[in-house]
Amino acid sequence: MITKIIMNNVASYKTSTSLETDKKVNLLYGLNGTGKSTLSNFLYNRSDNKFADCSIEGLKESDTVLVYNQQFIRDNFYETEDIPGIFTLSKENKEIKEVIDKARNELSKIEKEKEKAEQEAKNTLEQYTKSVDNYKNEVWVIKKEFTTENNVLGYCLDRLKSSKDTLFNYLVSLKRVKIEPDYSLETLKNEATDLKSGAGKESSINKISLVEDKIENLELLEKIIVGNNNSTISVVIDKLKNSDWVNKGLAYIDTDKNPSICPFCQQKTISKEFVEEIYKYFDNSYEDDKNKLRCLLKDYSNKATYIFDEVKKLKANRFLNNNVDAIERNLLTLEHLIKSNKSKIEDKINTPSLSVMLESSEDVVSNINKIIEETNQRILEYNKKIENIEASRNKIKEKFWDLMQIRFATIISDYNKKKKEHDNYVTEYNKKIDGLKKEIDNQQSIIRENQKRTVNIDEAIDNIKGALLDIGIIDFSIEKYSDEESLYHIKRAGCEDDHVFHTLSEGEKMVISFLYFLERCKGEVKSDSTSTNKIIIIDDPISSLSHIHIFNIGRLIHNEFLRTDMYEQVFILTHSLYFFYELTNINHKEREETQKLFRLCKNEAGSFFSAMKYEEIQNDYQAYWYIVKDQNQPPALIANCMRNIIEYFFNFVEKQDYNNVFQKAELQKTNFMAFNRYMNRESHSKGQNIFDIKEFDYNDFKTAFELVFEHTGYSKHYKKMMK
Repeated sequence: MITKIIMNNVASYKTSTSLETDKKVNLLYGLNGTGKSTLSNFLYNRSDNKFADCSIEGLKESDTVLVYNQQFIRDNFYETEDIPGIFTLSKENKEIKEVIDKARNELSKIEKEKEKAEQEAKNTLEQYTKSVDNYKNEVWVIKKEFTTENNVLGYCLDRLKSSKDTLFNYLVSLKRVKIEPDYSLETLKNEATDLKSGAGKESSINKISLVEDKIENLELLEKIIVGNNNSTISVVIDKLKNSDWVNKGLAYIDTDKNPSICPFCQQKTISKEFVEEIYKYFDNSYEDDKNKLRCLLKDYSNKATYIFDEVKKLKANRFLNNNVDAIERNLLTLEHLIKSNKSKIEDKINTPSLSVMLESSEDVVSNINKIIEETNQRILEYNKKIENIEASRNKIKEKFWDLMQIRFATIISDYNKKKKEHDNYVTEYNKKIDGLKKEIDNQQSIIRENQKRTVNIDEAIDNIKGALLDIGIIDFSIEKYSDEESLYHIKRAGCEDDHVFHTLSEGEKMVISFLYFLERCKGEVKSDSTSTNKIIIIDDPISSLSHIHIFNIGRLIHNEFLRTDMYEQVFILTHSLYFFYELTNINHKEREETQKLFRLCKNEAGSFFSAMKYEEIQNDYQAYWYIVKDQNQPPALIANCMRNIIEYFFNFVEKQDYNNVFQKAELQKTNFMAFNRYMNRESHSKGQNIFDIKEFDYNDFKTAFELVFEHTGYSKHYKKMMK
């Protein structure tokens, strides 16, 4: 069964429009030129390239679509006089007919089972697709997160950003990560930033050395520095061990006086000879040692300052980012240690007789150098990456996707489980469908073989002849051409012309072609054909017919198509509201269950379908007003409908002349002249007689149209119809 017809980009269907249905009987009303023929031609020959943008949904392989339209008439009657015979089952062979009927019933059951399985598979696929789409939406966050302007890892998604499908399929296709990585996204960002900077190779960091290793005469710190033993006061100073105290006192002795004041007792007890002995005690060697200590302190301070500066520089190195805290701790320890050692040296200088020992910086320097070694290893690895940037970027990319696998591990696992289940279902479904297809082929084979033994083309001829007589047509008939060729010919009494169809009136052509189509729907054009699930399309079968023939065709359609279960679905297209109304089921409940009504409209935007309620069915006169009210309808159609309304209302309803109304002064205005000319034209029913399209102004025509009713006393009728 057809569930949806989409028409697009062909003839008057300028944009996509769809007809959706779930009913067996579908009735379409549309004025001439709205697109009925285009629709039926698409259904007649769906493979035509001009219908490339049109489509059908719901149609199955086993469905047979039979279309009655002008193309059907041309193909079967105009091109040749040899009309293909229609094969129907003979009623005489009851046993064979029973076999065929049984096979057809079985075929119907199998096809319904196949249809049920296909629908179940469709539902299953929809559910599976919905689940997968949800997974894709969740994974799509990767694209949103890593393709921002400043994200250095964005290149990892190259060729994966175009669609959710591409990104998701790539992620689930990757080899599964079994071991938790020892790196993070932040690590990869740093590596990618390094590579992106393009700074080239980095130099390794020099290790720092022990501060005290660069200081000479460290043994001097342990040496007890004393004066000259040849001095007469050396025995006393050495015994008292107060050389440092005495040495400091020298600075306060005034050597110009004799005796001078003692800096300790403040008495004039210091003679010049005594001062000389003191200076003799503190000779050059003593001063040399003190000077060495001062130099040692300066060297130590300078080296310490240099080391401090070097260690502080380490903190700024980008490869030491993760070790800044450790550097800070060791630097603080080193500062305290050096400060302590400097204090000890200063004490030694102030008190040379002291023996001091500096605290070793070996441990803290070792810690710092260990950090430098690790950093140099990272620099080495970085330099190797710089040597082959592309390989390094690819390595980062691999690591990136390993991390993404871990992040979306649950989704990947759930998807793989659902996919496996769905693949298994599809495998079983295909086996089932293949089996059903074999059963269908088997039943069709039974039908074909038995049909060959009992079909004939005579019954269809008898049916067509009988229908022609019922309608009252006796001037021509249809005859069997020959038994061997299985063909029909149209014959006219007393006429030997081989081209009788061309001599028929348009109405007669319509009748004979439709009767033939009716039999074609019931039978087959080949003796071994087994058409099933027939879908019937009938396009305006009453064109050019008299009212009595319209009634007869309507009765045939009711009896042969609408009140039978022989056909899967029926679509009937017509331009006549009368005929449209005649085909609708007057029983509301039955109509709601079996029929769907549509209106086919056209405006400047193109043709389009719209659903129609039974209550909306109007007569032709009302339909004209419907067109007039729609400003988007083609100008020629609006003007033509205005003319038809005026003629119908005044000539046939009110039976009065309306021509004098155009002589009214109000209608003689310049902007109404185009309206006046068209309303007074002959052959108004043909759209091609419309004036130059540039003359049409909807508002002017509408105002003039209203004035006609106003000046004839029918304003109320105008207002009622325009509501």
